[in-house]
Amino acid sequence: MKLMIASDLHGSAYYCRQMFDAVKKEQPEKLLLLGDLLYHGPRNDLPEEYDPKSVISMLNQHKDKILCVRGNCDAEVDQMVLDFPIQSDSCILYLEGQMIFASHGHIDSEEHPPKLQKGDILLNGHTHIPAWKEHDDFLYLNPGSVSIPKENSPHSYMIIEDQTIYWKEMHGQIYHTLNLA
Repeated sequence: MKLMIASDLHGSAYYCRQMFDAVKKEQPEKLLLLGDLLYHGPRNDLPEEYDPKSVISMLNQHKDKILCVRGNCDAEVDQMVLDFPIQSDSCILYLEGQMIFASHGHIDSEEHPPKLQKGDILLNGHTHIPAWKEHDDFLYLNPGSVSIPKENSPHSYMIIEDQTIYWKEMHGQIYHTLNLA
């Protein structure tokens, strides 16, 4: 299975279009969104082309391809306008025998992980900073942010395919690869 992972759209129609351009190019079976879809949040500047209504429309057009977990900026009212579930704090995926615990990162995080076993992956967004770090009990991964990257990181997403993880800039250029095999 080919999985694309993106996080922290924060209502940017500009970067949402870029994300779906990447989806069209990458052709993943599913797009996993790690929360913070519509609202920019009180600590962030407005992202480029802030237009949550356009983002809603684009996301709903791809509802059958999207898996999503709730971010700290996502509210119950957001669920009323989105045609796919967004209210779960986490989800567990198994890709080729690899357990992935996905959450936004504001509750279950690298600093406060859920119970994981050696070899499991904790996948978070929230920080807006791409990351890959081996811990004693788990591997921590973060795709960074689609619309508001921090600490000079690129606008980015991840691809997981065939036991390999790719961090890519929004136009598809690979800037880091990690092999799980």
